[in-house]
Amino acid sequence: MAEVTQLAAAGVREITLLGQNVNSWGRDLAPDIRTEFGELLRACDAIDGIERIRFTSPHPKDFREPVVAAMVDCNAVCEHIHLPLQSGSTRILKAMRRTYSRERYLRLAERLRDAIPDLALGTDIIVGFPSETEADFEETLAVVEEVRYDSAFTFIYSPRRGTDAATMAGQVPEAVKHERLERLVEVVQRIAAERNAERIGRVEQVLVEGQSRTDETLLRGRTRRKTTVVVTGSAQAGGLVDVAIEGSTSSTLRGSVATAVPA
Repeated sequence: MAEVTQLAAAGVREITLLGQNVNSWGRDLAPDIRTEFGELLRACDAIDGIERIRFTSPHPKDFREPVVAAMVDCNAVCEHIHLPLQSGSTRILKAMRRTYSRERYLRLAERLRDAIPDLALGTDIIVGFPSETEADFEETLAVVEEVRYDSAFTFIYSPRRGTDAATMAGQVPEAVKHERLERLVEVVQRIAAERNAERIGRVEQVLVEGQSRTDETLLRGRTRRKTTVVVTGSAQAGGLVDVAIEGSTSSTLRGSVATAVPA
C-alpha cells in the first residue's frame, strides 16, 4: 500500500497487481494475518489518484466470492479479467494438474459475466499437450465458442526439461500441434473481431499512452476493458479521454476524442 500511495502521489493513474496466481494473495499469511485478495483490491481502490486497477494472472481456483464482490464494488477495478483456460478438455486439465474441470471453468466464466456488466475476458490456451487427441482439441474450440473471449494468448506445447510432461507418453507431432494452433487462432480472431465490432457507436473511456506506433499523427491508448484504441484528436499522455468508437479489428478499436475526463 505504501508503494501504491507513492505511485499515486507521483501521478500514476493505473496500476497492475502482478503475481503468480495473484488472486491467491494473502492465503499464506494466516494465521498471523487474516486477509485475502478482495481486501487488497478494496485498499488500492481507496487511494486517491488511482483511477484504474488491473491484476494478472489469476487462477480460476481462487476466484472466490470476496474477490468478485470487490470487483463489483470498487470503481477503479477495471472490467477486465484474464482467466487462463489452457485446455477445454477436463482430461487434459487433470493431466496438467490444473485442479478445475471444464464444467467448473464454464460456471465461473458465466458467474463473472453475470456479476460484472460489460466484462472483457481474456485467456491463455495451450495446444498439443501430451496425449491431446482431436476430440480433446475440439472441446477446447467449443469452450472458446461458448465463452467468446475478447482476447487470447495461444501457445504450442513444448517439452521443458525436468517436467513430468516432457516424459509423458503420447507426445503430439509438431505438424499436428501447428495445424491445431492455426485452427484455434482463426476461431479466436473471428470472435474477437465480432466482440470489438459490437463496440462501434459507443463512447469508451481511454487512458492515453502516447503516439500510435504506426502513425505519429494518431494517439494510442486503452479502454477499461484493456482494448487498444487508435485515437484521432488531441490529448496528453496519461490523460483520460472519452472516445467515440468508429471502427474495429480483431485486436484494436479506432475512434475520435469526444471529451476529456476531468482529472
